[in-house]
Amino acid sequence: MFYCNFISLQILYCNIGNPQSLGQQPITFFREVLALCDHPTILDKSETQGLFSADSIERAWKILDQIPGRATGAYSHSQGIKGLRDEIAAGIAARDGFPADPNDIFLTDGASPAVHMMMQLLIRSENDGIFCPIPQYPLYSASIALHGGTLVPYFLNEATGWGMEVSELKKQLEAAQSKGITVRALVVINPGNPTGQVLAEDNQREIVEFCKKENLVLLADEVYQENVYVPEKKFHSFKKVARSMGYGEEDIPLVSFQSVSKGYYGECGKRGGYMEVTGFSADVREQIYKVASVNLCSNISGQILASLVMNPPKVGDESYDSYLAEKDGILSSLARRAKTLEDALNSLEGVTCNKAEGAMYLFPRIHLPKKAIEAAEATKAAPDAFYARRLLEATGIVVVPGSGFGQVPGTWHFRCTILPQEDKIPAVVSRLTAFHQAFMEEYRD
Repeated sequence: MFYCNFISLQILYCNIGNPQSLGQQPITFFREVLALCDHPTILDKSETQGLFSADSIERAWKILDQIPGRATGAYSHSQGIKGLRDEIAAGIAARDGFPADPNDIFLTDGASPAVHMMMQLLIRSENDGIFCPIPQYPLYSASIALHGGTLVPYFLNEATGWGMEVSELKKQLEAAQSKGITVRALVVINPGNPTGQVLAEDNQREIVEFCKKENLVLLADEVYQENVYVPEKKFHSFKKVARSMGYGEEDIPLVSFQSVSKGYYGECGKRGGYMEVTGFSADVREQIYKVASVNLCSNISGQILASLVMNPPKVGDESYDSYLAEKDGILSSLARRAKTLEDALNSLEGVTCNKAEGAMYLFPRIHLPKKAIEAAEATKAAPDAFYARRLLEATGIVVVPGSGFGQVPGTWHFRCTILPQEDKIPAVVSRLTAFHQAFMEEYRD
């Protein structure tokens, strides 16, 4: 049996996508603009020119001119400050190559409130279903339950790198309809959480066609759009895919979610995000605005950050070179960490791990001995929860059992982030390897 002195171990948090809590540094330009907007009197001080870049000062002035009273402590329009929505719409258009309307943008305190808002609008009773991937980010199961709906699962195919298959959607749709459930929307998480896959554009086209045929609202969780680590894959927004297929705004209702919490920026605590809402009638849009108005507005710092994320420094700006170096440094390090952990996991007995194409997580499958499963059942714990608890107790590594995300019955997984700083990854690998070898030996059949 493998034991460590738990008290002397540093806890290694591999359980949650919270980059800055694990040492990731914020983007300098973003924080300079925020600081100047929060304390605008320093813009008038002569020494400010030497402490802040010229483009951060210019951007702060531009933003402050759009805020009521030039105060980040003031309420804004319930959809968010119009000038900031203009910046976000321009960023979406530059990303996708298709126009974006600032009136389609609803700024929110992170993406989570936007998800709740859409569930509140879509779900009328327990007879309304929402398609969700399995494994899934628990925000979706929780919000569907909170608003009284039914989660309709569709299983991602682990054997094909967590592929999303239209044949599975059709099968689950028929099963739901046979139970009297009206499926109203399809949630797609791309890049995937907890599974880390990046959808191919051809696959996205199939999904758009399926939603069009079945009259489903497409809810596209795209908060990891900057987190793609393999050269053979590229992020494509579902809006871009739908427009490139010739579908206009009136053809398919689509909601895309973005957040300042992920990407290379990792500003989880700033609570910034937005949803872009297209393809809904004027009456429905009015109801969306009413729901947004209940909370008055999202926080102004988060709104500012969302605009900066979608409109960062450009070539020729004073901050561009340092911004690009910070961004590329973070993303390249994440890619190296993902590959190191993926290789380490695949080297372990009874562990298989798909490639980490994107997002911030690995979701390895653990093939546990029968004795380990029996030991878990004796403690009334799911086998992967039993494994995760033993891992924590022995090594200080915190992971999340796969049973918390949903999985094919009879399979066991855990989610591990790639976020510990690069110099901490060897400790994660060595502790995990030693524990796993001892665990498998202890429960060997």
